[in-house]
Amino acid sequence: MKKAILLTIILFLLFPLTTSAVPVNQVKAAFIRDGDLWTFVHGKEKQITTTGNVHFKPKWSTDGTILAYQVETSSEGESELWAYNLKTGNKKKIAYNGHSPKWAHHKNHIAYINNGILDISDLNRFYNIATGVSDFTWLPDDSGFLLSSSGTLNPDGWSSATLFIKKVGDNYEDIVLFGGVEPFFTLPREIGTNDKNKLIAVNAEQLTYSPSGKWISFVVSPTASWSMDSDMVCVIDKEGANFEVLDEMILQVGQPKWSPSTDTLAYIAGGGRIVFGFKNKDLKVKEMPASGTYTPANYADLDFDWMTDKSLVVSRIKEQEWTNDFSKHPLPALYTLNIDSIKQMKITSPPKGYGDYAPQYLPSLEKLAWLRGKSLTDRKRDLWIGNADGTEAKEWLRDIEEIVFYPG
Repeated sequence: MKKAILLTIILFLLFPLTTSAVPVNQVKAAFIRDGDLWTFVHGKEKQITTTGNVHFKPKWSTDGTILAYQVETSSEGESELWAYNLKTGNKKKIAYNGHSPKWAHHKNHIAYINNGILDISDLNRFYNIATGVSDFTWLPDDSGFLLSSSGTLNPDGWSSATLFIKKVGDNYEDIVLFGGVEPFFTLPREIGTNDKNKLIAVNAEQLTYSPSGKWISFVVSPTASWSMDSDMVCVIDKEGANFEVLDEMILQVGQPKWSPSTDTLAYIAGGGRIVFGFKNKDLKVKEMPASGTYTPANYADLDFDWMTDKSLVVSRIKEQEWTNDFSKHPLPALYTLNIDSIKQMKITSPPKGYGDYAPQYLPSLEKLAWLRGKSLTDRKRDLWIGNADGTEAKEWLRDIEEIVFYPG
């Protein structure tokens, strides 16, 4: 008996049970194909819209029961905001013009911007919350919002963006539309990493709290035409103090992301739009307050995702000058890296003429997913899935523009 128990213990230590991963056929995702919204639930694809005008990433509610999506209705950028209920199959129009939808953390209420006005919908009716809003994020406890108001063009030039806090509580009917805000932080008129590398701080976007709620990351950009060439990734603490400009970046490559559970921010640094060359795009990690760069010489990074608090997956190319011949563009492969050991490993080798883009780590599956396509602008890429080290990779879905998994 004792020998049997001992043998069982030895076998368990050598071959531990792994029950945490969810079976692949239980994954839940929403994706865009040919301008329409689809779902992928329990291994089955389902088309939700037929307009051909859905191009923004859908947003999952926190409980995974509802999808918010935008349907473009005009060339002026107007879009209807809709909600799709996965349990009932019902679709409901939330707003005739709604942008930048964001779900609350603890309830199925969604906030969005309509012509500079922040609204909240409880899916039955909407409430006006604040005016002059260019971007926002829910406070971690859903008690209100961190708001961004863009600078304006005055006779003496552009003013800078300003951040505000607005509390809302549970009764949205009591909200005062004009005012009722607390000043949080006004950006300097110009910001930069040094005296030679500055921009006018007109917009503050992508406001994101760190896992602890102690820090906020955001991207500062100048006017729309200049933002294609240079933006600044910044952080500030939750008290509106200790503002820091981390680095220059552009909006077309991987956006800043906090690690899963620590106050560690990763982003791809480097100014200059992609048409100036596939170069000068370096993955950096800011672990408050230390930082480091992880992109090898002669390479550039296009996108990334966290796998753990210490490891990332990166879509990486060899540096190259820009050419209008898309067939001559460098094609990326995926690499993993550890920020402590600085060990890096190439994990995919796409066939000739294809590259691996937009990696996502799926914690519930303990798998990697990515899009394989012919170029950076390819809108009909195929979704692949594999182990975290790139092994057992296989094609999963075809003709994907964007895909969002639940949980994200």
